[in-house]
Amino acid sequence: MVRRVWFFSWVLFVWLLGCDCVEGLGVNWGTMASHKLPPKVVVQMLKDNGIQKVKLFDADSTTMGALAGSGIEVMVAIPNDQLAVMTDYDRAKAWVRRNITRYNFNGGVTINLKIDEWEKISSIAVPIADTHPDTRNRYVGVGNEPFLSSYNGSFLNVTLPALQNIQNALNEAGVGDTIKATVPLNADVYNSPASNPVPSAGRFRADINELMTQIVQFLNKNNAPFTINIYPFLSLYGNDNFPFDYAFFDGVSNPIVDNGISYTNVFDANFDTLVSSLKAVGLGDMTILVGEVGWPTDGDKNANSNNAYRFYNGLLPRLAANKGTPLRPGYIEVYLFGLIDEDAKSIAPGNFERHWGIFKYDGQPKYAIDLSGQGQNTLLVPAKGVTYLPQKWCMLNPNAADLTKLGDNINYACTFSDCTSLGYGSSCNGLDSKGNASYAFNMFFQMKDQDELSCFFEGLAMTTTQNISQGNCNFMVQIDSSSSSLWRPSLVALSFVMVLTFLFL
Repeated sequence: MVRRVWFFSWVLFVWLLGCDCVEGLGVNWGTMASHKLPPKVVVQMLKDNGIQKVKLFDADSTTMGALAGSGIEVMVAIPNDQLAVMTDYDRAKAWVRRNITRYNFNGGVTINLKIDEWEKISSIAVPIADTHPDTRNRYVGVGNEPFLSSYNGSFLNVTLPALQNIQNALNEAGVGDTIKATVPLNADVYNSPASNPVPSAGRFRADINELMTQIVQFLNKNNAPFTINIYPFLSLYGNDNFPFDYAFFDGVSNPIVDNGISYTNVFDANFDTLVSSLKAVGLGDMTILVGEVGWPTDGDKNANSNNAYRFYNGLLPRLAANKGTPLRPGYIEVYLFGLIDEDAKSIAPGNFERHWGIFKYDGQPKYAIDLSGQGQNTLLVPAKGVTYLPQKWCMLNPNAADLTKLGDNINYACTFSDCTSLGYGSSCNGLDSKGNASYAFNMFFQMKDQDELSCFFEGLAMTTTQNISQGNCNFMVQIDSSSSSLWRPSLVALSFVMVLTFLFL
């Protein structure tokens, strides 16, 4: 009997070791970078860290080839600028036929196709394999936060018809029971009135209440989830009056009390405001999927690794324990945002936009984290086989005599590279004027793959083989994107694509 108990305990221990991630946890893999990590390197990094689900924002053929046969579930959204095309049902059916049903099998992967010569539509990805017996997370994202107030209503008239057509086309194709269309939405689609700012008073935004009601009714009819992006960091951004600790999960001295419920963090309050909004339209029990949640590490005074660590060290154990929220206790499916930093993203919302990754641009982990939510925080497994440019930097020439054009040259360098780490409160904000110049020059130099001509700046710059990083400010050396060994698709992936092409021609 003792031996049996010992054997069972050992098997349980080994099984727990294999559960590298919170159940249902995924990540957003964005690729808006000047120098992308090779897809096969990223896929291996995902597997090494036990990440089994990704949400993509493109459908590059090399990415899909790298994911082929990996067992990783994949979801990609139709971009907002393609929603109008999907209001034509024949187009939606053809799109589903070409991008869903012909690849809907275990081991399959979505490949970027065209419906016709003028209609360039990003593909929808479906899970490559149903690797978890309790996971049926097969979704099509229709748009991405199409109702943001900043869009001035550009997508109000096309989102619902596109959603209906895609789901109906999936149903007609016979895959609608397992593949669901949803609309990833920003949390600005609902709010509580200023006179009663508590979760139980949550309602959909007045200007889109009727439209949101129609959308959630359609989602509910098709057993599809409501997908919401929640960013506690944005509650702090630009609002010095927001209670700082309320953005995290380790308690506050003055919680918000709503009908006897104490809210100690903004994630719970935000989520339950949505629950109340759904309840107000008669669908309070509707499944909610968190499409994006995370914390950036640079580009703002509150964006740093310490705060990101604190945020994830509170979020992940809650997810692992299936704690849920006061109005919706239990399991919540969540996709972290994001996987890797993206230096080519728009910074219109803020400089932090390029620093959401739990990994740096080169696949190196930023801080200790335990994706299983057990609190055993260690550095994640880094990307393997990454090739860098030579150990060489560009800096301000200390012998430069005429500095009258220094400002213009710094502005030029930052216009065509990423200088977001120089901003107020960022990791390189403490540099002096010469350090700022060197940082800007080096970022441009690395962006141009260390071309010697890119380190001139009217005679103000020079190259050096000495690492000129200062304190927490890292002067980067860029990835070598010309490395054929990194970018060449594997023979297995190429064979896979060739077989598909032969079978479906």
